[in-house]
Amino acid sequence: MAYGEHMALEKPPAKTRWIAGVLLLAAGGYVVWRAAALGCGTVYVVAADEELTVASPWEAMAGIAQPSLGRTIGVWVAALLTLAIFSFLYKDNPLYKLAEALFVGVSAAYWMVVAFWTTLVPNLFGKLFPAWISATLMPGLSPEREAGWYWYFVPLVLGLMLLWRLAPRGAWIAAWPLAFIMGATAGIRLVGFLQADFLNQIGATIRPAVVVVSSAHGQAVDWTASVGATVQALLLLAGVLCCLTYFFFSVEHRGLVGQAARIGIWVLMITFGAAFGYTVMARIALLAGRLEFLLNDWLWLIDPAGTRPPDWTSWW
Repeated sequence: MAYGEHMALEKPPAKTRWIAGVLLLAAGGYVVWRAAALGCGTVYVVAADEELTVASPWEAMAGIAQPSLGRTIGVWVAALLTLAIFSFLYKDNPLYKLAEALFVGVSAAYWMVVAFWTTLVPNLFGKLFPAWISATLMPGLSPEREAGWYWYFVPLVLGLMLLWRLAPRGAWIAAWPLAFIMGATAGIRLVGFLQADFLNQIGATIRPAVVVVSSAHGQAVDWTASVGATVQALLLLAGVLCCLTYFFFSVEHRGLVGQAARIGIWVLMITFGAAFGYTVMARIALLAGRLEFLLNDWLWLIDPAGTRPPDWTSWW
């Protein structure tokens, strides 16, 4: 019986894989048919001011624009990598790992190049060797050295010490510049957060409990707006006091203090829920952007901007 139960449990995954394979082949055949029949995913370009700019299919039908092989390959590669990322919704697989590794590697390489040309060259090498940098890498840079230029040897040495992390021995040398970077970053962030969060939060709560709002012409009092603003100010004050009461542990949370602390918990949960909701909305916006790219730019199933002829955009 145990062997039969084990076999019964093994059959559904095989059936699921078979169904998934059939659906994958059908979807692949449908995409190939759309690409062959309609040319979906093709990017057209037109020459303008000695440069190639993206053109609409209407211009391609008029014979003005031509398909761009490089940009078309880019659209297809982006679409396939997007589908590889979405494949994680089914289960972890090699395609997802490949797309994830490519994304992380390309992002790291891109930001490394950006940091080299926007930070290291103008702000470090350009300060130490301005004449050489101006003559070779960045012609627009001033070839004159600034006063106190020798201080830039300090970040140069710290950067070289960071590279010691890659050596088999002496990796402890990289801990010193890393500790300096973490400490300096924490100090800078602390000042920023004090101004952006702490002081602004205090300033937002130090406000009149009774708010009087003038009318648009400034000749009378808008009682409806005044009552609404006053209620808002009172609710904000009560919520802040209840939240502070929850974190006040010198008095036992009983009676009125306990009730205020419980209200503070509800206010905190509403705040965390709103922050989480904003985060989810941002992720949904990213998802909507990817779906629009797949259905519009790649498969031509939708055309919200009307850039293609009607017979080019359809489900069949």
